[in-house]
Amino acid sequence: MKYIASVSWGKDSLAMLLLLLEKKYPLDEVVFFDTGMEFDAIYKTRDQIVPILDELGIKYTELKPDCDFEYLMFEKPVKNRNKSGIHFGYSWCGGRCRWGTSMKLRIIKNYCKDAIQYVGIAADEEHRFLKSQYEGKTLPLVQWSMTEKDCLELCYRNGYEWIESGILLYDVLDRVSCWCCANKNLKELRNIRKYLPKYWDQLKVLQSKTDRPMKGEGKSVFDLEDRFSKEGVMKK
Repeated sequence: MKYIASVSWGKDSLAMLLLLLEKKYPLDEVVFFDTGMEFDAIYKTRDQIVPILDELGIKYTELKPDCDFEYLMFEKPVKNRNKSGIHFGYSWCGGRCRWGTSMKLRIIKNYCKDAIQYVGIAADEEHRFLKSQYEGKTLPLVQWSMTEKDCLELCYRNGYEWIESGILLYDVLDRVSCWCCANKNLKELRNIRKYLPKYWDQLKVLQSKTDRPMKGEGKSVFDLEDRFSKEGVMKK
């Protein structure tokens, strides 16, 4: 039987991988699904770990989307829900339209179908781990009673910090998922604008290509830009 660890290079999956190696669990391969829309710090973390995997003789594989992310977001012909006509692109990924997540899970599931798959879901994410256990995935962090806080502390102790522009990403974001994820809350988006302006500018470019507001009616990236600007003025 083959053993595969599925990682995102965020705190939970990295903590899982570090402990799998430390505890000498059987591990043949590490798999990462690269959307192409990850924070730079995610790729830096990957680049720190892959040489270690090479030294240990553990195979490393990167899986990719079916098509370019922005093609799927803006250009792919998509049937309307009433099956009458088409529109182009899925628009933002998040909320009830988590097309990117669905694609990621499908591709990883297909790749790992004949293997035991380790997944980095923390012990305090009950809403996620119950479904994953039902699907037959192995959840080491749950077995070890490792919470999200425990995972972050373990990564920090081992020198993995996810720093960009002098900022610890986990100080300003709840999750270091794709920078364009529409599930990011207003606190996270406010912090992206304040501390990570490169990504905020990229969000504005994406918003300019779709009529659908990132966070719902009246909450496009441009609406939020105005809102956050006014908040800054009021605090002065």
